[in-house]
Amino acid sequence: MDILPHFRGTAIHDFWSAYRYYQACHHGLCNVHHLRDLTAMAENGNQAWATRFKWFLLSAKQAVDQARLTGATALPVTKVVQIERIYDQLIAAALQANSPSPGGWPKGKRGRPKKTKPRNLAERLDKHRHEVLAFVYDFKVPFDNNLAERDIRMLKVQQKISGCFRSQEGAKDFCTIRSYLSTIRNQGLNVWSALGSALSGNILMPDLTPV
Repeated sequence: MDILPHFRGTAIHDFWSAYRYYQACHHGLCNVHHLRDLTAMAENGNQAWATRFKWFLLSAKQAVDQARLTGATALPVTKVVQIERIYDQLIAAALQANSPSPGGWPKGKRGRPKKTKPRNLAERLDKHRHEVLAFVYDFKVPFDNNLAERDIRMLKVQQKISGCFRSQEGAKDFCTIRSYLSTIRNQGLNVWSALGSALSGNILMPDLTPV
């Protein structure tokens, strides 16, 4: 759709490998996806470290949220160092709990080591720690990509109900309306007032200044 090639901010997404090909922007990993994975590991894989890591992520998010409420634009350096230290300790525990057998990892069909799911998750969290903690380092970066998924949900609902759009013009109108309402809502403005302004001709325009 010619969006990501021109995007220069921080893209928050799951670990789908195709996103890695877009190198003009920074990348951050959605921590709600991590919370789901960690919950599954703790409940089904007897991974005690996963429960601790889940609460660690939620505690870091709480620290950032509380700092924002005070008007801060960044966490104190000492707090960031503390978060990084705890991160290191949890990763070490995760890797130790899922170490390979004395004979090494078995080979998969393509000749690659066939590691367990907990080990793969631990290595991902280890290798991409800066992307996991992107929300800690930059307050403009969200904790997850839920906002993007909420914005696209109504489009998927429309496709599920109607199957498709009847015309290209109708599809563009739908996306324009949804984009406008989403921006209004995200900026804390009243949606009904915005709709009324659009019908009256004196359109309430959101702030479009890049952040």
